[in-house]
Formats: sequence, C-alpha cells, structure tokens
Amino acid sequence: MNPAIAVAITGASGAQYGLRLIECLLDAGREVQLMISQAGQVVINMETELQLPSVSAEIQAILTRHFDCPEGQLQVFGRQQWLAPVASGTNPPRGMVICPCTTGTLASVANGICDDLIDRAADVALKERRPLILVIRETPYSAIHLENMLALTRAGATILPANPGFYFRPKSIDDIVDFVVARVLDHLEVPHRLGARWGEGA
Repeated sequence: MNPAIAVAITGASGAQYGLRLIECLLDAGREVQLMISQAGQVVINMETELQLPSVSAEIQAILTRHFDCPEGQLQVFGRQQWLAPVASGTNPPRGMVICPCTTGTLASVANGICDDLIDRAADVALKERRPLILVIRETPYSAIHLENMLALTRAGATILPANPGFYFRPKSIDDIVDFVVARVLDHLEVPHRLGARWGEGA
C-alpha cells in the first residue's frame, strides 16, 4: 500500500470537501489516517447524510463501509489517542491535510499548541518537513487569521482556501467540491482525473 496520508476534518462548514478527499485518496490506493474534531463531527452530521458516533472504532467501521474500502486502509484515531502513528516523528505520514480547517485550528497549529491529536499531527508534519495543507473555509479573514496563515506559510505549510474556480462551468455542487479537492491532490502529488486542467483541449 502507498504511504499514508493523514486527514483531519475540523468544525468549519464544508465537510463535503474532507469526505471527498478521503474518497479520492482511498480510490488512489493510499492509506488514510483520519482524525475528526468534536465540532467536525457535528458539522458532518449536519451537512451530510452520515451520522457518526463519538467512538473512533465505530466511526472507522461506518466509514469503511461507506467508502467500500479494504479493512485497514482507513484508520480513525480519537482526539486524545496519543499512541497513534501521526503523533510521532518516528512514524509520520507522507503528508497531512486539514480539510476543512477552522481558524481556531489554524491558530493552534501556527502557535505550536498541541492540545489534541490533530494539532500534534500537524506539528509533527511541520517539524519533519512533510507536506501540511490547510484548507481554510472561512470568510472574511481578520488580521489575526492572516498573520497565522503567514506564519504557517513561512514554516513550510500550504494554505489552500476552499476557493473554487468557475471557468470550467460547474454543473453541480460535486463539480465545485472536486475542483478544490483536485488542487489538494495535486499538492500531495496524488494522480487523479477530477477534471480537465487549464489549457487542455484549447
């Protein structure tokens, strides 16, 4: 199996982005190490047909069935599961994506606060020089948000706001979601066929 990618879903609106990203990574044969914040779980239950429980093992079973992936390809870790591989630089994933990412999570990561596994996994990605992508889903941005983004960019992270383009004339919400997910996959260097690239067919 290909190197693992860590994915964190936090409490910003846009759970569809994170779930679609997971689906595409699994389809590409990647192992996915998933973390969901408490607020992220609430948003998933509000914005999608999924109703996730609070126990990580039960979430893993539900999502394994939902994505129809082999047992073990998707691992779900609890917020205080400090023995998870993502918590240590001795066993880091190939990269990490926080999608969607709240500005609260942005602030924690930018300031090195590691109160839960999501923050710690992001901290590990930074210190081990692994790709860290934050899909911010907020508007407008305050000066504090922008300063935190600048700090993380300087530290090596990629700030990739959920800002879809419309030049490809999307016909559905799925098309809009795929536009953003495709950009994330590009930065992870994961091949995909989510849409034509700029200049193709011109």
